[in-house]
Amino acid sequence: MSDAETLFERIIAGEIPSEKVYEDATTYAFRDIAPQARVHVLVVPKKRYRNLAELAAAEPQLLADVAATARKVAELEGIAGSGYRVVFNTDGDAGQTVFHVHAHVLGGEQLGHFGR
Repeated sequence: MSDAETLFERIIAGEIPSEKVYEDATTYAFRDIAPQARVHVLVVPKKRYRNLAELAAAEPQLLADVAATARKVAELEGIAGSGYRVVFNTDGDAGQTVFHVHAHVLGGEQLGHFGR
């Protein structure tokens, strides 16, 4: 992995502004700047891993923290009861553009099917 900081590391550090939704010791959640649903929040572990597979292999507890933060975001945004989607894009073919693992929490409206 490159030593260069990712966009998300700069957001977590406060170098780039974000609209924070939630933060705890291991994760940071903020609104996506190009939302794909009424609610679209990114959940990022503070420690960088390239993608979901790398995170799961290295630190399963941190992956659990990301999932717990996704649930917390859904509660804070008022979509936990109506339903929400959590998406991880892994590498280029899936559409991952920032190579610091992150979960998309989407909801607040009826979501369509995804994939091809």
